[in-house]
Amino acid sequence: MRSMSQLGNDLYTGKTSFPFVGRRRLWFIIAAVLVIGSALVPLFRPIQFSIEFTGGSQFTVSGVSSPDQLIATDAVQSVVPDATTKVTTVGDSTVRVQTDQLTPAETQQVTDALAEAYDVPVSEVTSSFIGPSWGADVTRQSLWGLAIFLALTFLILALYFRTWKMSAASIVALLDVLIITIGIYALCGFEISPAAVIGFLTILSYALYDTTVVFDKIRENTSEDGEVSRRTFGESVNLAVNQTLVRSINTTVVAILPTGAILFIGAFWLGAQTLTDISLSIFVGTIVAAYSTLFVAAPLYSLFRENEQAVKARDERALAARALAGVPA
Repeated sequence: MRSMSQLGNDLYTGKTSFPFVGRRRLWFIIAAVLVIGSALVPLFRPIQFSIEFTGGSQFTVSGVSSPDQLIATDAVQSVVPDATTKVTTVGDSTVRVQTDQLTPAETQQVTDALAEAYDVPVSEVTSSFIGPSWGADVTRQSLWGLAIFLALTFLILALYFRTWKMSAASIVALLDVLIITIGIYALCGFEISPAAVIGFLTILSYALYDTTVVFDKIRENTSEDGEVSRRTFGESVNLAVNQTLVRSINTTVVAILPTGAILFIGAFWLGAQTLTDISLSIFVGTIVAAYSTLFVAAPLYSLFRENEQAVKARDERALAARALAGVPA
C-alpha cells in the first residue's frame, strides 16, 4: 500500500491520475442533483431564521441551579399558550428563551413566570425586544454582503487570471457551495442566525482560496506547456487538479478538525449551543468547498475553454503527435 507521500508524488508526475475532467459529465450530474436536492429541502422542511431576522422577545435567566429547557417552555406557555418558544442553554447556569413578539404586559408576566419556575429573583431575568424592522435590516445587509463578495470575487479573479472564464467557473462553484451548505443546514433543522451568515461568508472565502490555488496550478500547466505540449488542454487541467489533490485534502482535514471539535464536542457533547450555528456552517461548508473546487470548478473551466479555436488547434496538434508516435489517444 502506497504512503501518502508516494501517492502525492505519483499524482504530481501523472503516474496516477483521477479523471476529474475526463468524467466531468458524471460529476456535473452529481452536483446538479445535490444543488436541486438542497434547493428543494425548504419545501418539506422550511428554513428557520433566528430572532435577529424575524424579530421577537428574548429572555435571559441567570443563576439557575438546573438549566432544564422544558421548565422555560412550560413557563412561557403558561402565560402565552400558543407562543413559539426556543430555549438554549448558555454555560451551566444561564438559560436563553426566545419567543414571538409579546406585549409589554405579557413580557412582564413571562419574566415573573420564568423567575418563579427557576426559583431565582426577578432581577436575574432580563428581557429584550427585537423589532421586525431591525430583522429586515439584518437580512438586507446580509444579502448586500453576499452580493458584494461575489461581485468582487468575479472582478478580482478576472484581473488576476486574465480571463473571465476562470471567474465564471469560480462563481458557479461558490454558488454550489452556498446552496448545498444552506440545504444541509436546513435539513439538520438549525436556524440561520447572524453567526451562521458569518460562517457562510467564511466558507465562501475558504472555497475561494482553495479554488484560487488549484486554478493557479492550472494556469501554470497550461501556459508552460505552450504550443508543443504533448497533452490536450483538458489533460493539462486534470493534471493540475491531481497535483494539488493531496494539498486540498490535507488543507480540508486541518480546517475541519478544530471546527469539528467545536461542533461535536463543544456544542453537542458539552452543550455549548451558542457555538452550533457558526461551527456547523463552517464544518459542512469546508467539506463542500473542497468537493466543489475539484469536481465542479476545474472541470467547468476546462469545458469553458475547450471550444476556443486556439485550444482546439493545440489539442489537434497534441493528438496528431501521438498518432505519429504510435501512442494511443
